[in-house]
Amino acid sequence: MIYKSKDGDIDLSTITRLYPAAVIEMYGEVAEMSLEWMDSNAEKVKLSHYVLVFDFTPLNEEVKNKQTLVFDTREELVNAMIEVAQFFDK
Repeated sequence: MIYKSKDGDIDLSTITRLYPAAVIEMYGEVAEMSLEWMDSNAEKVKLSHYVLVFDFTPLNEEVKNKQTLVFDTREELVNAMIEVAQFFDK
């Protein structure tokens, strides 16, 4: 299963986790937060951008193997999530 993203091909056959996140800035720190957390705290933090994280790290491994797609808007993120979800509906 190959997803052709705007940044290149992503092999979905070995994915262990797939998740969206909001990248925020708060008190000089940058962090990935869940979309739900962002919705609850939008007035307290500065949104930098959105990401869709493809995590290929085997369970119980410490070395992370991730690929991240960056989006300026939540709509772009959701559209990419819909595209990827179609691979898992088959």
